[in-house]
Amino acid sequence: MDTMPKKLLIIGLVWPESNSSAAGSRMMQLVRLFLDHGMQIVFGSAAQQGEFSDWLELPGLTTRQLQLNDSSFDDFVTAYNPDMVLFDRFVSEEQFGWRVAAQCPDALRVLDTEDLHCLRLARQHAVKQQRMFTEDDLFSDTAKREISAILRCDLSLIISEYEMKILTEVFKIDPALLFYLPFLQDLRKGDLFKTWPAYEQRSGFMFIGNFYHEPNKDAVRYLKEQVWPQIRVKMPEAVISIYGAYVPAMIQQMHQPDSGFLIMGRVASAEAAIKSAKVMLAPLRFGAGLKGKLLEAMLYGTPTVTTSVGAEGMQHECLWNGLVADDNPEQIANAAVQLYNDTLLWTAAQSQGAFILAAKFDRALYESRFINHISLVISGIKKHRRNNFIGSVLSYNAFLATKYLSRWIEEKNKSNYQ
Repeated sequence: MDTMPKKLLIIGLVWPESNSSAAGSRMMQLVRLFLDHGMQIVFGSAAQQGEFSDWLELPGLTTRQLQLNDSSFDDFVTAYNPDMVLFDRFVSEEQFGWRVAAQCPDALRVLDTEDLHCLRLARQHAVKQQRMFTEDDLFSDTAKREISAILRCDLSLIISEYEMKILTEVFKIDPALLFYLPFLQDLRKGDLFKTWPAYEQRSGFMFIGNFYHEPNKDAVRYLKEQVWPQIRVKMPEAVISIYGAYVPAMIQQMHQPDSGFLIMGRVASAEAAIKSAKVMLAPLRFGAGLKGKLLEAMLYGTPTVTTSVGAEGMQHECLWNGLVADDNPEQIANAAVQLYNDTLLWTAAQSQGAFILAAKFDRALYESRFINHISLVISGIKKHRRNNFIGSVLSYNAFLATKYLSRWIEEKNKSNYQ
């Protein structure tokens, strides 16, 4: 029997913006992979499309505007009858998972976690309290929601090996419910590295990131207040350009040309901006998952200085596309100056980035195994779900609790429009 899913429904928390965020890029990587394997895809979201949302009218792909707490979704999903449903982040599973389970019980339910929200928020909480993150910080209400969603699904895609370890060793999740799937970069063209500008053709430092994302706001504030002044002492003419979508006023106010700190905002081409810089600075103090900016730096031949949080899950054989510095702002500043001025170190870092890309993020490393694993889980779905009885209990309770709350909200909304 052919168990390869033919009809896929993706429920996005938001409409992907691959030019604005790593999450958007990740989603479009998955979309292209599924399309390449002949799947018919409907991408739906209850969010409103934005000015910079990706163009999703591709062959084999259609879109659907979804409504929260509305039985119209039940009619739609029943009529479409997908073989597989992919939830974009655990919140989407909370909103629609019980409806999918009720209307399409045979559909494979897959969660793309993007990153472990409970890890990111726990680290953020520790930074705000000016203390070290500990394992105890993980056990939050967010973790209870996120782990519940993972258990309710048949399979969860985990982007970081470190997060695989947390889920299996700290939260004791059955590895059969998880699949490690990092960024999927198509390296088959082989000419990527030939387009890199040389060391002598580049100048300046840079940072890039979506400023809806709290780790990016914190990193730029930390960079401006504590790291950059020390760099300027050692390099008085140094300039850093800060790029990114949705820059808030607090970041815009940091624009100070006299001190070489330039807030550039959204950029038409992230590739051009990254390639023009000599070094990317990403002093991330908290976060989770994989950092899209650091992957792009490898793709475009730009060495980086980051923290252990930034490099987490991205190093290979202890190698990095630059330097990892953690202890204090002075150490980060020293690493930045050293990497910027040492041609041999810079060139070696660039080569290590190319090695990491090929060894860890080439789509060809994962594609066949991932598609085959989906077919394998589908072919044994009854046993797979029986082995995850706790997930069935959580699904049952979530169905009862969410169903009646959602129905109440739906009726309330109807009365408001009458």
